Amino acid sequence: MLKIEAVIQPAKLDAVKEALIEAGIEGMTILEARGHGRQKGHTEFYRGREYTIDLLPKVKIEMVVNDDLREKAIQAILGAARTGHIGDGKIFVSRVEDAIRIRNDERGENAI
Repeated sequence: MLKIEAVIQPAKLDAVKEALIEAGIEGMTILEARGHGRQKGHTEFYRGREYTIDLLPKVKIEMVVNDDLREKAIQAILGAARTGHIGDGKIFVSRVEDAIRIRNDERGENAI
């Protein structure tokens, strides 16, 4: 089992969600987040004063998938989230040792 975490632009959430569902990903957790990467935010002017916005709004999507869905999930996220501009986001993949469904104690791949 693998945990896939994707940090994307908020405007791309619906497209990424739909692409993941089409790829066979049944469950995901979506969190609102703030952060920055290499671009370090940007500056804006408000009432003649300059402000630095260094924490940009992002969306984090987390899912645990069977190993065989790894590439489908990654390609779905890449295809739906990419604009080709700085700030498109990142995907992180890590191994999950176990999963347990609280309702009935199912474990492993049956729990996801």
